[in-house]
Amino acid sequence: MLLKNASILVVDDDKDVLTAVSLLLKTEAREVITEYNPENLRRLLTQYDFNLVLLDMNFKSPIHTGNEGLFWLKEIRKIRPQLDVIMITAYGSIDLAVRSLKEGATDFILKPWYNDKLIDHIREALGRKKQQAREKERENKGREGEIVGKSDEIRKLFIKINKIAPTDANVLILGENGTGKDLIARAIHQQSLRSDKPFVKVDVGALTESLFESELFGYRKGAFTDAREDREGRFEAANGGTLFLDEIGNISLHLQTKLLSVLQNRQVMRLGSNQPIPVDIRLICATNIPLEELANEARFRKDFVYRIHTVDLLVPPLRKREGDIPLLAGHFCGIYGEKYFKPHVSISDKALDKLATYPFPGNVRELQYSIERAVIMCENDTLEPDDLIFLPLEAPLTEQEEKDLKLSSVEKNTILKVIEKNNGNISKAAKELGITRTALYRRLNKYEIE
Repeated sequence: MLLKNASILVVDDDKDVLTAVSLLLKTEAREVITEYNPENLRRLLTQYDFNLVLLDMNFKSPIHTGNEGLFWLKEIRKIRPQLDVIMITAYGSIDLAVRSLKEGATDFILKPWYNDKLIDHIREALGRKKQQAREKERENKGREGEIVGKSDEIRKLFIKINKIAPTDANVLILGENGTGKDLIARAIHQQSLRSDKPFVKVDVGALTESLFESELFGYRKGAFTDAREDREGRFEAANGGTLFLDEIGNISLHLQTKLLSVLQNRQVMRLGSNQPIPVDIRLICATNIPLEELANEARFRKDFVYRIHTVDLLVPPLRKREGDIPLLAGHFCGIYGEKYFKPHVSISDKALDKLATYPFPGNVRELQYSIERAVIMCENDTLEPDDLIFLPLEAPLTEQEEKDLKLSSVEKNTILKVIEKNNGNISKAAKELGITRTALYRRLNKYEIE
């Protein structure tokens, strides 16, 4: 945090000191509160949101042991454990400094001080807290973004990633929602020769047709009503690195054509411009649509599928990752235990048994959110079966349903090919398929084929 944005409390029984510090900091900090009586500390800490406390170590006692300051330091730590506290005293010693730091003080400074030295100590304390927060955030993000598992399915996936990553081949990642396709994309980038370059993710499924081109290709000032300045698109932002297009199966044939042109020519043209801009990207795409459905020419251009699909990776659903659930549960317990100040939380064997019998239709994401919810709500340091609550948002497919779905896909694709072969003539198509026109119309309605 910057000093100019900080709220600082100064506690000292010397009113001259309080006046001097207040005058020194009033132009440097956002707010400076001074207090003569440490007995008012508890009230002030609940009334104000301080970023830093300057705390004297000696008050009423005629013997300058520093014990009073250490007592009030402990009280501050009880109320605001993360609050920075700089101890100040006119009777300094190495032993006293060590004791205060062990009790949780951020720093220690002697009276009288040089004003610039005191400001440096305050800035350093505030800056250290900010740096620690950033490092903690990066650590948690890294841990949350870690691919955890030792099942045969995950081991096979790791082997493929190791082979694919060093190349510049376009990768299509397949898998159900919640399986961690974005983690796989990041892992490929991190192990690639482009790892020191940008990794840019775009959820193309969430982009409307009107936003698609401006987001991916950029625009010039004045290209449309709200284009008030030039803006680079995601292709340019990923130049030299990796572009990850998530939910690629949701874009229309019209947008596939536009995207295909850019991928073939390796250059983009911003909206409102006729000047092509060369781009050098490694493309990774992801979709929850099965590979056989991508062969449906009514929804996907074959040349587009070939272009994004040099290599494919299938991320297995959690229900097929035998032995990975306990590992993942422990992993998420660690993350959310730290996040919600419950560092000793663990999961019981009975709770693990409950997890093992649940099919997890939402895959790893559902397990993650279930553990997070349990850590937040649990009363003890051990998660028990009753702490684990699953939301019945969707039912998992049975093996028979999966087989039926594959058969349906084959039937639908066959009907489309035969109709196309007969130039849309339903009677001829029905005859070639060996069914009546009525039966064919029923299937057209079933598969929503117009």
